[in-house]
Amino acid sequence: MKKQLLGLAIVAATLLGTGTANAQIAIPAASPAATVTQKVGLTDVSVSYSRPSLRGRTIGKDVVPYGEMWRTGANSPTLIKFADEVTIQGNKVPAGEYVLMSIPAQNEWTIILHKNKDLWGNNDAKYDAANDQLRFKVKPQTNPRTIESFTINFANLKNNSADVELLWGKEIASFTITVDVDSKVMAQIQEKVINGTNVSPGMYAAAASYYLSANKDMKQALEWMKKANANDPKFWNLHAQAKIQAQLKDYKGAIKTAEQSIELAKKENNPEYVRMNEQAIAEWKKAK
Repeated sequence: MKKQLLGLAIVAATLLGTGTANAQIAIPAASPAATVTQKVGLTDVSVSYSRPSLRGRTIGKDVVPYGEMWRTGANSPTLIKFADEVTIQGNKVPAGEYVLMSIPAQNEWTIILHKNKDLWGNNDAKYDAANDQLRFKVKPQTNPRTIESFTINFANLKNNSADVELLWGKEIASFTITVDVDSKVMAQIQEKVINGTNVSPGMYAAAASYYLSANKDMKQALEWMKKANANDPKFWNLHAQAKIQAQLKDYKGAIKTAEQSIELAKKENNPEYVRMNEQAIAEWKKAK
């Protein structure tokens, strides 16, 4: 009897050890998890999702059937997070984290931002449209490339916007996120430059560069950039000053400033700024 018990104990220990060893074997996930983060303007936006692959399947037929709700990924729900309030399709979306869902169709995708993060699979019974933060439609495009693994990208980045792209197979569905940048930057300029008592050259340059990019008061921008370049001019700031002068149609002054930028850029071995200044000078000479 004791021998039988000992034998059973040895078998059990062997099986337990085998189970433990198997549990420790790491294999690639069929749909690996991914997180993509992008600063849009001054706002952090991130998407966490899992990436299924086609593996010979066809979208709209044997994977992601058209007309059915999809978790826009695999495994757990896809989550999109906004650090600040954003605007999508003309609708304000409060800062926070949402489930990103979709209903693909051949000629139109429905995109859904949902507030209940406890949802799990596709067509989850717990889904309640009353908890949708936003629902809108987009027209899909045909991708010339076949994307094997489902991908979420940020594209077409601008000062205050970016496109979120959903790519799989030959499908591209995208929507634009717009953020408030101007009021935030102007508040900083007001505090640190206009009302500031210890304004550094870098602050003057940043304020002037923003005015240039946002097409604001060019005379004010020029005044600030000249202060930035007064004692320790940088070739990139001189290039920006030249562009401001050109905006004010002072092409002669712009060319002179650009030539100064070229001299400093050559000393710093920066051929890119040399080239940009030379191209700008050629244009401004035609405009004189």
